[in-house]
Amino acid sequence: MTHGKAPTTPRSTLVITAHAGDFVWRAGGAIALAASRGEKVTLACLTYGERGESAQAWREGRKLAEIKEIRRTEAEAAAAVLGAEVRFLDAGDYPLPVTQDLTDRLVRIYRDTRPDVVLTHPRDDPYNGDHPAAARMALDARVLAQAIGYPSDGEVIGAPPVFFFEPHQPEMCGFRPEVLLDITPVWETKRAAMECLATQQHLWEYYTDLGKRRGVQLRRNAGPNLGLPHTTYGEAYMRPYPQVTEELA
Repeated sequence: MTHGKAPTTPRSTLVITAHAGDFVWRAGGAIALAASRGEKVTLACLTYGERGESAQAWREGRKLAEIKEIRRTEAEAAAAVLGAEVRFLDAGDYPLPVTQDLTDRLVRIYRDTRPDVVLTHPRDDPYNGDHPAAARMALDARVLAQAIGYPSDGEVIGAPPVFFFEPHQPEMCGFRPEVLLDITPVWETKRAAMECLATQQHLWEYYTDLGKRRGVQLRRNAGPNLGLPHTTYGEAYMRPYPQVTEELA
């Protein structure tokens, strides 16, 4: 579905995250794949992750404004590696407030980018309330952006499918790997983007290992005759809404 776009308009992906680094760990492969196909990818980072996701910088004695700038620079570098445009809403983390103003800003981003697919956090995360807060606003804004009577700039959109990317502790968040995405062709790109996030270097190997594990599961579920390489990398996603299709596959 093109949601009213001209046939020549590239497909559009919108990624909505609570913190500036989330898009790299959770969806860097999907972003790089879309960009490699010439699609437009927009990253909406609600916060820089300056208070809760930047422990190393705080221990080094950095101040709040400096930490924000560090995280912004890191995220911009990672987005450039992946081939995406990043927008920072600077709403403040720990806690990230759910507000009508912030939701309205997301509505405008939906109507501006007109996404064919949306990636965001799952609804539950007992370890980080910013993540479900971001998910709630992402889902609410998607509905409001479809409403012709909602007072916001831009034309109404259709109903783009939503994929929840994998949280850090999936078992505690009710996450099921319903969709396994093969990111092997862009794994090195994702790894390079991860290495842009020096303030969260402790996560580099964790998400490398996770990519390998999801790759193993991908091979197992794809069958033995598809010629997948021995080292396969994957990302896992959930779907909160039904898939609309004319063919079961």
